[in-house]
Amino acid sequence: MKKMFIILCINLHLFATPSIEWFQGYNGSAEESHGHYILTCQDGGFLQIGETNFLPNSKIYVVKTDSDGDFLWSREINIGGHNLGNSAIELDDGYLISGALNRNSALIKLNKETGETIFSETFNNGGTDAFEHAAITPNGIVAVGYVYAQDSNNTFYTEGQGFLMFLDNDANEINSINLNTYISQAYRVQYLNQELIISGLSEEAFDFKVIKMSLDGDILWHQSYGGNDYDHCFGMDINTNGDIFLTGHTLSGTANWDTYTMKLDNNGNLLWQQKVGNPRGFNPQFIHDEAWGIKATNDGGCVTIAGTGDEYNYSECNGNDCSDTWNAYLIKFNNDGLVEWDETYSSLDLFNYAYDWAGEDIDLTSDGGAIIAVDNGEFGFLKLSNVQNSILGDINSDSSINILDVVLLVNIILGIDQGIGADINQDGDINIIDVVQLINIILE
Repeated sequence: MKKMFIILCINLHLFATPSIEWFQGYNGSAEESHGHYILTCQDGGFLQIGETNFLPNSKIYVVKTDSDGDFLWSREINIGGHNLGNSAIELDDGYLISGALNRNSALIKLNKETGETIFSETFNNGGTDAFEHAAITPNGIVAVGYVYAQDSNNTFYTEGQGFLMFLDNDANEINSINLNTYISQAYRVQYLNQELIISGLSEEAFDFKVIKMSLDGDILWHQSYGGNDYDHCFGMDINTNGDIFLTGHTLSGTANWDTYTMKLDNNGNLLWQQKVGNPRGFNPQFIHDEAWGIKATNDGGCVTIAGTGDEYNYSECNGNDCSDTWNAYLIKFNNDGLVEWDETYSSLDLFNYAYDWAGEDIDLTSDGGAIIAVDNGEFGFLKLSNVQNSILGDINSDSSINILDVVLLVNIILGIDQGIGADINQDGDINIIDVVQLINIILE
């Protein structure tokens, strides 16, 4: 009987769809603020970055919260009027912001506790230019973005030229590469196994584009993916096996913009691709489903976050839910690319009135949930549960159980780190017995 109860509980957990835990919103000094990127921090809190106000009068806006979404600090940063906050990564001693200041590419390092500036470096790389994203390698920082933007006031696709810069850890330039031969806007970069994976948009945004590069700047391979119409690639993640996940939105073979998600192996071979959209069942000719963020899950699949709504005179309502009110749209794909579930989230889930809740980015949390950046005219922080299954013994939340988890667990016992998820035998204590059980899990 006890065994049947445990199996029932496991099945209920496996097939539970995400639910809202909490929502918090914060605005900058302008009437509206728009987030582009969200980060789960090592302290359990969250960091969101974007802009307050619109181009060409925008300021970089950064908000840090605790694990419950309660406000800790914020920063507004600008030089002149054209400023972009595009993404952030966490370092041991700060947060590194990628973006633009006064139409020039910028890297800004902020203090974790206060948000104060540790350094701010700008680079006039050519015309209107910006860094979209950065990664840390054994040699320092790699930042990617664009130069010579033709549509300079477009926050997302500027019709520029792809660009990459190698820098040291203090953001001093070592060398740079114009990537326009391969990519018109480099949007994401990740470091894995002494190599770089760069993703973004091809010329005129007709295709998804991926480049694999050595740390010496040599192109190992490059591939384009897409159909016969516009395919906009904005999200990328890589799992522990080296599989590459891409997302964005497409007009190739669709009635209007649909989400477009794909999985590649580490050599760029397409494993699967899926176009999904119109979750609320309105007239598909008028609905935009625009995906911006993606995260690999520990089952070999991924979750894609999008916004869904219409931007036309058309409007259709199902009760209080109307097509011209945008919703956050979350899609879970399994290892083979099949949709396990998809859910929409709106202000009506928590409040008695409807206003736009467009999903902009996603990051996973150590409790099996996720944090979503919601554009609701301010920085919305939406915390969900049950987005992916927790793996017993995965102390560092890297979706695998190995000797690194043992080392981290020993550090936890010695008081070096927090003990989230480290009570392997679930007896209420974290001690050497948990180390023994974790080793047994690894050896099974």
